[in-house]
Amino acid sequence: MSVDVSDTSTSLPRQLADTYVDALVELDPITGTFLGVPESADRLPDYSPAGQEARTVLARTTLERLTAAESLPGAEAATERRCARLLRERLTAELAVHEAGESLRAVSNLFSPIHEVRDVFNLMPTRSDEDWATVARRLRAVPEAAESYRQSLATGLERRLLAGPRQVATVIGQLGEWIGGADGGSWFAGFVAGGPEGLRAELDAAAETATGGVARLRDWLRDVYAPAVKGAPEIVGRERYARWVRFWNGTDLDLDEAYAYGWSEFHRLHAEMRAEAEKILPGATPWEALRHLDTAGEAVEGVEEVRVWLQRLMDEAIAALDGTHFELAERVKRVESMIAPAGSAAAPYYTSPSLDFARPGRTWLPTLGETRFPVYDLVSTWYHEGVPGHHLQLAQWAHVADDLSRYQTTVGMVSANAEGWALYAERLMDELGFLHNAERRLGYLDCQMMRAVRVIIDIGMHLEMEIPADSPFHPGERWTPELGLEFMRRHNGRPAEFVESELVRYLGMPGQAIGYKLGERAWLRGREAARAARGADFDAKKWHMAALSQGSLGLDDLEEELAAL
Repeated sequence: MSVDVSDTSTSLPRQLADTYVDALVELDPITGTFLGVPESADRLPDYSPAGQEARTVLARTTLERLTAAESLPGAEAATERRCARLLRERLTAELAVHEAGESLRAVSNLFSPIHEVRDVFNLMPTRSDEDWATVARRLRAVPEAAESYRQSLATGLERRLLAGPRQVATVIGQLGEWIGGADGGSWFAGFVAGGPEGLRAELDAAAETATGGVARLRDWLRDVYAPAVKGAPEIVGRERYARWVRFWNGTDLDLDEAYAYGWSEFHRLHAEMRAEAEKILPGATPWEALRHLDTAGEAVEGVEEVRVWLQRLMDEAIAALDGTHFELAERVKRVESMIAPAGSAAAPYYTSPSLDFARPGRTWLPTLGETRFPVYDLVSTWYHEGVPGHHLQLAQWAHVADDLSRYQTTVGMVSANAEGWALYAERLMDELGFLHNAERRLGYLDCQMMRAVRVIIDIGMHLEMEIPADSPFHPGERWTPELGLEFMRRHNGRPAEFVESELVRYLGMPGQAIGYKLGERAWLRGREAARAARGADFDAKKWHMAALSQGSLGLDDLEEELAAL
């Protein structure tokens, strides 16, 4: 598929970036739905090699035009310069990933083409009969999208670009949940069950069509792909890992230093966790104390009850923070608590508002079949996913999109920037005293520990690094996925299904999981540099709002820009 991109010879970088977004939406209608573009609503992307190449041509063409844009009068302005640097860095990183053939083995339990296809339905409006008719048209497009994804994976097989067996087995299981079986209907059938009766036959038929397309993909993965990748490497090695680090983090890291930082945070957090655990269950280890809280601590009973409880937690945070530590526009204050659909990965997540805020920001809780939810495991996580974490940053980006560019505030997002802010937000709420008892604070420290462990084992596994001699765990040995799983089980208060899902995530998204802790470090360093520069004039509220209004930046630029605010 080709895209007609209008002449940009006189466009400054921000204009060029938004022209790129318009062209991208033509190639990727899911991005269009994410942005709130109604013309995208009944289509799905072409994930085939030809479809992937069309996106690559767009990226290359935009980079060529960016060089001219940077030489125009006005391009030296800070807003133009920041956008140009982001656009160049992001497109270059994306091209490096594509040219290495990574899109031909894109199997992940969290971010893969087929997950995008299913998840986009949760972002679609369903208020009117017309909305539901649009849903039906997009459902009928699912088989073609699934087939185009299969074509890319088949090309990867031919070129010996293989996904890891653990990824494949997990995704096959997820697709099985979406399809349903003799004892239950498909996810798609459940989704359209709330549609209008006047469109019942059309919606049910469209859901069946979508389910059939996913079933055929599942069967091919099970019968053809899984046997072909049996024994393929689970880890990616230093060259592939460095490429993915740039993609997810917007920087080329010193991986040995980052690995050492992960261990230093592990030891710091372990000491703090022991102190909090002693307050809860004297003589217990932190994870014994957390297991005790699973049954004896504060908890919410019921799925709908926990959704309401999380909504109230975010509403209370907004009321307490607005005007004191942030200045929030009215539309930024709206965020909805949701229960994640069955067949999701185990980790909670957030979806951004559309640019016009017709669709609000939403947090999503996977229940994993549970009906009792310990509070220690929820509070800090919802400060991360909701307020003041992902929601305040990404909704504020949408709020200021007209002042920056749509690119900087949406598709140009750097994972480590956003995840670093969200982890910084957890720490901020601790600094401000919101974690007011040992139970909630131990839960917060457990969340922090999980992110430190991610740095250790994500880098350690993929680079087969040596475990330090002073480690309490297998000193001197080289990391493997099996050791990574054992290490996480020992140093994590979450259920076994969550821990196993996390390991699969790290193996399928190399370099992404380290961005939480390394991004948080950049945010903290930037704040402290700004505080040192301003002295008594430093205003945390003004700094927070300026920081949240600058749009996306990679870690190459984030600290420097934050220090100058």
